[in-house]
Amino acid sequence: MQYDLLTILGPTATGKTKIASMLATEINGEIISADSRQVYKGMNIGTGKDLKEFNERNINYYLIDIAEPSEEYNLFRFKHDFNTAYNKIKSEGRLPVMVGGTGLYISSIVQNYSLPEIAASEKERRKLEELSEEELRNILLELKPDQHNITDISDKERIITAILVERSVSKKDERNVLINSLNIGIRFEREEIKKRITDRLKQRLDEGMIEEVGELIKKGITFDKLIFFGLEYKYAGLYITGKMNYNDMLQKLNSAIHSFAKRQMTWFRKMERESVIINWFNGDDYSHILEFVKSEL
Repeated sequence: MQYDLLTILGPTATGKTKIASMLATEINGEIISADSRQVYKGMNIGTGKDLKEFNERNINYYLIDIAEPSEEYNLFRFKHDFNTAYNKIKSEGRLPVMVGGTGLYISSIVQNYSLPEIAASEKERRKLEELSEEELRNILLELKPDQHNITDISDKERIITAILVERSVSKKDERNVLINSLNIGIRFEREEIKKRITDRLKQRLDEGMIEEVGELIKKGITFDKLIFFGLEYKYAGLYITGKMNYNDMLQKLNSAIHSFAKRQMTWFRKMERESVIINWFNGDDYSHILEFVKSEL
């Protein structure tokens, strides 16, 4: 089978970036990030931008550091930016390697989503406006279970807009060029992922994650926007603003990341139920991953 794309996916803290960078060196590949937060400049430690992995191997990468934190980046922009990067990489005779854990972004490519502009009727918007914020969050959670911060979105209009965006997505538009992706899933046993998440969080705190969030605040990023970014940015913001002590921040953030990893796996299982083939490997088994990829490409 002829593949146009290699996709490396999996829950957080499984080492996807390192594996993708190692594979890219072996198959003449270049990286396209599928991470909804790594697009933002100045958000390095909290989002886990392992640029060292790419730079040391002299691998070109795309869709990292392309937006300001004050901007809104969404699925529409991702699809446009992905297509631009994909076409550039292919035109140079290289293989695009998409890597990340944002299930919606990955699905939009692998499952060939069509993204019409939002054309919601006023009647539909008014109907949503009559609902409570909690009801709206529940609707959004059903539509987008892998989002970092659904339960924390505090702006009602933003929740409504997000719902309308998700409802506007339709799959498998045959007018699009269908990309045939070889999908590699990276995972560990549940207890090992928990340990990796906790160890990584402590490392990020040691590396200056709190200070990174403080710099964002100095640049005018509001606490509501930190909540929008979710996880590390939400909880570090709570600590910086004195709404949570350090130990509570650490424990609650650690638990929130564990829950996020579970939601990511829920999304990937949903993809498999929708006939997407994901070839799963243990994150420590690089030799078998490389052997499999070379046999398939």
